[in-house]
Amino acid sequence: FLFRGISSRQPSCFVVAFARVRSTDRMEQAYALLDPNVPLDVKVLEHTVETFYNASGKEERDAAKKILEALKEEPSSWARVDAVLEESQSMLTKFFALQILETAIKTRWNIIPAPQREGVRNFISNLIIKLCSSEANARREHSLLAKLNVVLVQILKQDWPQRWPTFIPDIVGAAKTSEVLCENVMVILKLLSEEVFDFSRDELTQAKTRQLKMSLNQEFAQIHALCVFVLTASSQPTLLKCTLETLLAYLSWIPIGYIFEGQLVEVLLSMFSNPELKCLSLQCLTEVVTLTVPEYEPHIYQLYIVLFSKLEQEMFAGDAGPQRVYAEGTDADKDFIQQLAIFLVSFFSGHRVYLEQDTSRHQSLVVGLEYLVQISYVDSLEVFKICLDYWHSLLKHLFELHCSSVMGPVALPRLSAAPGFEGGGGDGLQAGLHLYTTTLSQLRLLMIARMAKPEEVIVVEDENGNVIRERLKDNDELTRYKMMREALVYLSHLDHDDTESQMISKLKKQLNGSEFGWGPLNRLCWAIGSVSGTFSEEQENRFLVSVIRDLLNLCEHTRGKDHKAVIASNIMYVVGQYPKFLRQHWKFLKTVVNKLFEFMHETHPGVQDMACDTFLKICNKCKKKFVVVQAGEAEPFLAELVRNLPSVIDKLEDHQVHIFFEAAAVIVAVETEPQQRSLYLARLMDPPNGTWDTILNQGFPEGNPDFGFFSTQDISKSITSILQTNIAACTSLGSSFEPQLQRIFPGIIKIYECYAVLVERQLATGGVHAAKTSVVRHLRGVKGSVLRLLTLFIESSAGSQNTLQQIAISLGEPILKDYGKCVSPDAREAGVLSLYAAMIDKLGESAQPLLPQLLEYTFESTLSMITANFEDYPDHRYNFFSLLRTIATHCFGALFVLPGAEFTRVMDAVIWAIRHAEKNIADVGLTTLFRLLRSVSQSQHCVPFYRAYYMKLLQEIFALLTDTFHKPGFSMHATILKYMLSLLDNGGALANDPIWEGPGNLYSSNRAFVHGKLEEILVTSFPNFNKQQIAQFLNGLFKFQGTDQTAFKSHLRDFLVASKMYSGDEPVFETDLGSENAGHSSLQPTQGGLATASLNAEDMNS
Repeated sequence: FLFRGISSRQPSCFVVAFARVRSTDRMEQAYALLDPNVPLDVKVLEHTVETFYNASGKEERDAAKKILEALKEEPSSWARVDAVLEESQSMLTKFFALQILETAIKTRWNIIPAPQREGVRNFISNLIIKLCSSEANARREHSLLAKLNVVLVQILKQDWPQRWPTFIPDIVGAAKTSEVLCENVMVILKLLSEEVFDFSRDELTQAKTRQLKMSLNQEFAQIHALCVFVLTASSQPTLLKCTLETLLAYLSWIPIGYIFEGQLVEVLLSMFSNPELKCLSLQCLTEVVTLTVPEYEPHIYQLYIVLFSKLEQEMFAGDAGPQRVYAEGTDADKDFIQQLAIFLVSFFSGHRVYLEQDTSRHQSLVVGLEYLVQISYVDSLEVFKICLDYWHSLLKHLFELHCSSVMGPVALPRLSAAPGFEGGGGDGLQAGLHLYTTTLSQLRLLMIARMAKPEEVIVVEDENGNVIRERLKDNDELTRYKMMREALVYLSHLDHDDTESQMISKLKKQLNGSEFGWGPLNRLCWAIGSVSGTFSEEQENRFLVSVIRDLLNLCEHTRGKDHKAVIASNIMYVVGQYPKFLRQHWKFLKTVVNKLFEFMHETHPGVQDMACDTFLKICNKCKKKFVVVQAGEAEPFLAELVRNLPSVIDKLEDHQVHIFFEAAAVIVAVETEPQQRSLYLARLMDPPNGTWDTILNQGFPEGNPDFGFFSTQDISKSITSILQTNIAACTSLGSSFEPQLQRIFPGIIKIYECYAVLVERQLATGGVHAAKTSVVRHLRGVKGSVLRLLTLFIESSAGSQNTLQQIAISLGEPILKDYGKCVSPDAREAGVLSLYAAMIDKLGESAQPLLPQLLEYTFESTLSMITANFEDYPDHRYNFFSLLRTIATHCFGALFVLPGAEFTRVMDAVIWAIRHAEKNIADVGLTTLFRLLRSVSQSQHCVPFYRAYYMKLLQEIFALLTDTFHKPGFSMHATILKYMLSLLDNGGALANDPIWEGPGNLYSSNRAFVHGKLEEILVTSFPNFNKQQIAQFLNGLFKFQGTDQTAFKSHLRDFLVASKMYSGDEPVFETDLGSENAGHSSLQPTQGGLATASLNAEDMNS
């Protein structure tokens, strides 16, 4: 057998290495498996595999694992796979052997001698045929057969077409011998298509991928003929299913002629009579209707007509619509309805315009849309999202048409050539839009009935034990709500009257009880809130008054606090969504706000949260109304608010108070008179300031801190709450918060120093676990709140730089020094790093005087925390590297004033950042490095810097490129590498002065120097490449760095793919990147190609 052509070699070093970990007498025999000169004992291998998967003892299992891993790494292990497959009775062992063989094919195939390659190929092929000798055998060995198919496809990716040019004729010929083998052939063909067209990006070089795609296109006539023949001649369900799955894998890329110039579509439509195949055939037809080629539009339209005729006859006869079929049908029926939704969406997305262009096709368009509306109601979120995507795009298009008809010709897409749609006139467009009147009315009801929930707020506990509110901004329901809200806005603009009528009608049904329910009521109110601003002023006023009146009537006739609370929440939500109405009706606005203040005293669950959220929303949208004297009022509402503030907030919890202060500060911020604004702010902050002063007086009785007083949890919570109240106010006020900050700043510094001592004491006495205790969490919560307040003010500050510099100087001793001098790393607050990053970002170059002290106290202390590994202190890591990025951006010059050793530490820190596998940290490091390189290249430090760091950084980038843990950063790696190479070009920053050490004439240019060094590095690091292949890669690298980023990245990707395997003497890299030619539009088959590849019934011996 041809596996055997391996020359003898010395026993593997793994024999010695693993001799120390033998645990049992039986396992001791397993070490002989690692010696290629000893015949393989299959029974011992079976026992080793069984031990690895099923042993109860960890030591025994670990020993088996190490042996199996060593066996996988042994270069000649693949040559023993045949013995395992022929002799072993263990499926696990056979799979393990096939894993070894698959790895060898992927990595070493091209250096295996040709006779051995052919032997492996023949052995796998014959074994597959043997397992397909009978249906029972194929079913019994299904798992093994599936793995063998995968291995065969891996061989094909290496050998076809050059070394195995007859593969397609061979496999088609084999398929003719039996239906069982034919079924497996379909599986292989499907895998081949997926590997080439779907998964080739990281597995094959561009040249190989293009070659395989062209070969599949050239040979597809035989595959097409085989599939059509099987679908028309066979009655075997599993074979038909496999054939449809294979066809589905090919339909996305085969030349169009194969689809429409033969009988393929007719065959697929005929499959609808088979319940087991109708879903798969519909998937295939969906791929067909995604094609948009004008000359084939009539064919696709006819497909659509025939399909719906079959559906109405066989599936939706009588009153059995999609909703009923989905509700009462089997899982297969549910899958079919979902696939039907995808089909309709695909068809209308590509061919709706064709249906619009002729009145004879209008009815089929309307009927199809009606079916899609019905499908949108089925009880499946996934199905609804499929439909919603299309409804949103359709409504946007119709809305643009509507705007075009109202405002005259604009640069918007139109339904060209459709009767009633021609020209820019409003009458023609409106007549065309009339086609969708019924559908649009149905869609309004659909959006109301299935309206998603708006932005959700949840109450959580932060890392320091403080209760905070978080808005879920990226959840699936919020995304759906935004899309549905936009759809309702389009629908309302297209017909205001119908929108109003539908919503009022639904609300009346809530009142009369015919459709009463809290879920429908909530969705209706969310929908009502979504159409705010779409009506004319008069219509919106009428509509909103009617809605509020009906909701108040519903509240009046409803019993129970829970139910009234639901209705009240809906009323406040609707009111908050109509700020224009509120701004125009001051008395109503004031009534609403006062009602909210009443709700803030209602202790029923959820009511206070609703009231605070609504107050914040109204303040954001109507803020100017509160700072001017309104008609009939003696003073601005804000004056009344701050006067009555204690009685308004006395029943609120801490997190609700914070929302209230954020809302009230929004109003204060719009006061244009600085003195009056400061007065309002002082009166607003009186309650928290009073508590703050009391705490300071009690905690510092004679100017010295009473640590016992401050260490109590109640005091810590009170201080944290006051600070968070200030944070809430600062969020809205920005730089206008400065008077309040100046008032509390001395106390903030004293509090921070006090709690720094308390935290250090707790950690000193409690050991390493003390940082996780609730006591320390509350103490650190105070420090964290101080830092967040200062950071927020600095980030939002638009004041003078003198103010910020004074703050920075004041913070140096209490905050910066505390960070650097902390004995315990756990006492260091990551927020200090964020604070100074914000400070430098605001101060820019004027922050340079701060750098010596900043680096003194943060650099070594932080590096000692984060360089032991890549996991500990994640917040410190991210903030530290973000600080470095900010310094590199704004204070680049100051880095080169640092002593040499310190600058080296900075560069080492940047390199440490880019080595992180955590994407957000690595991204910060890469961005920092890129900014630093660009700044250096334009400075006087260019040549000395690159002389010291160019090759080191180049090696680091190559190391990251070839490390799979850093794969997400590939794009940035390529960008940095391309930029560094561009510096070597004529006219580049490094075109002249040498960056190598030694005589100036040692190399002809920096480019020659880098080329030579890279060649040395790559030859040493990648023994699977020969020197010619390395030279090809480097030549391409320097060539493509002068082109666009895509070509450069493609060349790099080829290198990464090729670096995983031994390529022998074959060329690997292209010097010219051409476009791929495997799409529908570029390859059209001839009639002769179809005719000559036909199969006859006699060819298949069942």
